[in-house]
Amino acid sequence: QVRLVESGGGLVQPGGSLRLSCAAFGIVFETNIMGWYRQAPGNQRELVAAITSFGDTTYADFAKVRFTISIDNFKHMVYLQMNSVKPEDTAVYYCNAEDLYTRRHRWGQGAQVTISS
Repeated sequence: QVRLVESGGGLVQPGGSLRLSCAAFGIVFETNIMGWYRQAPGNQRELVAAITSFGDTTYADFAKVRFTISIDNFKHMVYLQMNSVKPEDTAVYYCNAEDLYTRRHRWGQGAQVTISS
């Protein structure tokens, strides 16, 4: 059964850091692009960062300096390290798997990240 399970969300002060984790079940990393998306209230869901099993990465402009996506092919985990967070980073963060051949997207349930003092 295909499942993506996020963890690590929560409340963080501006300027702080947190790491999101995604456990991927039933996903073949070699044939999927793994990514993190986010959706803030009233906004569309947007790409934060994506990574292949080879470690090739893509970042949204807002994430290029402050965020780092990584993958552990053995543990079947994907991570998003978020540093120097800002209030505008507040959103629900979703783990995503996009099949390279079918372009089908699989989604996790989402993790709430709130940046506030």
